[in-house]
Amino acid sequence: MSIKTAVVNGVATIEIARPERKNALTGAMYEAMAEALIAVNSDKSVRAVLIQGQPNIFTSGNDIDDFMSRPPRDEDAPVFQFMRALLGCEKPVIAAVNGAAIGIGTTLLLHCDFVFVADDARLAMPFVGLGLVPEFGSSLVVPRLMGHVKAAEKLLLGDPFTGPDAVECGIANAVLPGSEVVAHARRVAERFNTLAPGAVRESKRLMRRHSQDQLNEVIKVEAEIFAAKLRSPEAMEAFQAFFQKRAPDFSKFD
Repeated sequence: MSIKTAVVNGVATIEIARPERKNALTGAMYEAMAEALIAVNSDKSVRAVLIQGQPNIFTSGNDIDDFMSRPPRDEDAPVFQFMRALLGCEKPVIAAVNGAAIGIGTTLLLHCDFVFVADDARLAMPFVGLGLVPEFGSSLVVPRLMGHVKAAEKLLLGDPFTGPDAVECGIANAVLPGSEVVAHARRVAERFNTLAPGAVRESKRLMRRHSQDQLNEVIKVEAEIFAAKLRSPEAMEAFQAFFQKRAPDFSKFD
């Protein structure tokens, strides 16, 4: 199983477990994560959710082979099912990030309630470099967190950034040694076992209610443009370059 799930001591764990492919995400993996997130809403034994990767990698983003063979064409695509499920999760969601978090590996963190990153963490949103555009509401949330000029570094240039950078700009709560990240995130998740679940649920809803409609609209617009760009000559050049292990040549485009 590339997605492992378990419920232990009130915490539902969703583990991305495909280290042989750098935890690259397939449609089936998105579906599994969506199903797990939806299930926790009605599971009274679950007080919080923990999303984690492997000791050396959170996720390298989409599996390019799978992504290109089954590109997301409409709102029923697995990746959009996952986005809706994460946004709709009523329980607190805690992420533990070791190693690289690329593409949606970074943008999904924008919708978690707590994020803890390892001191070796490297985050990046290299959409433009692939001939694509930001997704999962990042074109709205990242400028709000960082301001326009810093967001331009991350979204237009695709510059990678470190765990301390993620804390400074408001994406993460804290940086920890890699060996301690998951254990610390679990301890935070288990704190919700002693808190009133209804109050936690309603507080989370109140914190997000004013931006939820705008965020949903942004995600929809991003998805439409993203799907169109996937079929563009720029994206074809970028993906061919990826498979050929060379730098893309965008000089012929305007």
